[in-house]
Amino acid sequence: MSAEHKQKILIIDDSELNRAILADMLDDEYEIIEAENGLQGVGILQQRSAEISLVLLDIVMPEMDGFGVLEVMSENHWIEDIPVIMISAESGSSHIERAYELGVTDFISRPFDALIVHRRVVNTIMLYAKQKRLVGMVADQIYETEQRSSLLIDILSHIVEFRNGESGLHVLNVRTLTELMLNHLVQKTDRYPLSPSDISMICTASALHDIGKISIDEKILNKPGRFTPEEFEIMKTHSMIGAEMLENLPIHQDAPLVKVAYDICRWHHERWDGRGYPDGLKGDEIPISAQIVALADVYDALTSKRCYKDSFSHEKAVQMILDGQCGAFNPLLIECLQELAPDLPAHLNGSNTFVQRNRREMRNVAREIHRHEELTASERTLQLLEHERMKYSFFADMSKEIQFEYTVSPPMVTLSHWGAEHLGLDEIIMDPLHQPDAQGIIDPADLHSFADILRTTSPDLPVIKYDCKLNYKGNWRWTQIVARAIWSSDEPPRYTGAIGKAIDIHDSRMKLASLERQASHDALTGLLNHAYAKKRILERIKSRPNALYALAIFDLDHFKSANDTYGHSFGDQVLVHLAEKLRQSIRGGDIAARAGGDEFLIFLEYKDEVEAVISRIFQSLGGQFEQFPLSVSMGVALTETVSSEYDDLFHAADAALYTVKRGGRGHYRFYDDAMRETLSVISPIEDGETPQK
Repeated sequence: MSAEHKQKILIIDDSELNRAILADMLDDEYEIIEAENGLQGVGILQQRSAEISLVLLDIVMPEMDGFGVLEVMSENHWIEDIPVIMISAESGSSHIERAYELGVTDFISRPFDALIVHRRVVNTIMLYAKQKRLVGMVADQIYETEQRSSLLIDILSHIVEFRNGESGLHVLNVRTLTELMLNHLVQKTDRYPLSPSDISMICTASALHDIGKISIDEKILNKPGRFTPEEFEIMKTHSMIGAEMLENLPIHQDAPLVKVAYDICRWHHERWDGRGYPDGLKGDEIPISAQIVALADVYDALTSKRCYKDSFSHEKAVQMILDGQCGAFNPLLIECLQELAPDLPAHLNGSNTFVQRNRREMRNVAREIHRHEELTASERTLQLLEHERMKYSFFADMSKEIQFEYTVSPPMVTLSHWGAEHLGLDEIIMDPLHQPDAQGIIDPADLHSFADILRTTSPDLPVIKYDCKLNYKGNWRWTQIVARAIWSSDEPPRYTGAIGKAIDIHDSRMKLASLERQASHDALTGLLNHAYAKKRILERIKSRPNALYALAIFDLDHFKSANDTYGHSFGDQVLVHLAEKLRQSIRGGDIAARAGGDEFLIFLEYKDEVEAVISRIFQSLGGQFEQFPLSVSMGVALTETVSSEYDDLFHAADAALYTVKRGGRGHYRFYDDAMRETLSVISPIEDGETPQK
């Protein structure tokens, strides 16, 4: 192995002979760096700590002994990443005990046994490498779960803020302010012993502070002016309503996140002097979580434009809070606000991005790992992962949406509890592309198409939308799947799965389809109307300009007598009957429409069988409806004899129809040049109008 690819071992020992012996044992596999004393060793660590895989450290040395080196390594957190094996002839229990207290991984006594030294060095380096991989895996998992949490918070922000016309940034701004205030508070005083995990949980729960507003009448919520006393009393109920919503959750009532969210919902309008609502709590009777969210809520409300006011400047908002115009707050929090004030606008302008929020959360997680020295690595991992799982489950269940996570390896879909229940599936589906249960709720073609589209995304463009039908316990409904593909941080990045949600769009899609049908179809007969038929015909001609087409126009003979004799209701029945006969007589690719009144048109593509097709359709339209005999007159224009311009075709077919009517009705004719003069007596037809005869 070349020197640049070898792992590096730092030997700190004042004995040149000892360094030489150790180097001779290890330099075949490792690159050896030597330091003559503790000070020199610390200097090397300051410059190259990221490169060093192991330190072999003597105890007794001039200038700085081994214990001094360990203390410096602990202060700089090097000891957490670099294993240390103590080497010394001092084998007294007190020396060994102190060394282990300071973070030493192993102890080797002199004189050296080459085999023992080699094996302990190899084992120690391998152990730390495994731990680093574990931490990396945990960090990746936490990062992905934090991405999901942030996504869900964003969604929830819009849900909470939508009804009162706010942008959704209010929730995010309150979260950011809460985080800044909490971190500053714990640095400033020990009065509120909050861990990084506590801070993270409070910040997450802050998103729910106004969830009770969902129940407030929109007329009050969006009122542009001042509330009446009665309206204000109704508005004040949102804090209790939000708390009751959380308290009455069917699951997760006892989860720490829910309890913190309950405190914030109920008491974020309490004030330090007891003049708040709903319970009139004073001082530290108010949970610190609610105190901080209250201050963050007031600041953002002041600096944001609302339906009832313009926004105040940052400086004005801070001064109003300091002057007590928005109620009394904890003096410690007021001090924190004053100290943070100069940098607050910059933090708010730049802190709401997805990536930045995740980075902050990752820093909190890292601090949490360092804090719990007494826990084993696996215990810390489980604790953190359970915390993230709890947050994800809570938001997934609160949102009442079909949410999912897909992993490529192993191939697995995890559904939110509500989503699984709604679809009648298990929450975990292994190998979904080949699982009958999964294929029972979505067409296999759609399932594979969706999976393929996800793979075509990139880290820069990871979000897709896909419309398909899902089976909701026997009811197939149109659904929009919104998903974000997850890509690894490797070079090149790897597609590892996706997170997303399924939105029921069936009703809106059906309503749109109904509106489209109303706009494109004749209300009486259900055939296309003339305007939409013309659009379809133009599209067909444009797509296949070299094909041969026929346009036929026909109307009912003596239809006026049917209306006069039997009434207009009977006349409508005749038209509906004729439309149905027309529908049954045309081919799948043909276009049929009601042009207006008792006039209809047919557009079809042909090769050499056009007369036979026209004759068959014409014959099918005859017969009788109750006591009224059905007879039609029809004119046909072909692109062989007329240009493929729609208006030219229509006018030519109309001329042929005009000729048939002059000749006695009840038959059909194809347009020819002999009818050219007829065109001059026929007015041009506009969309939706009946031609004048």
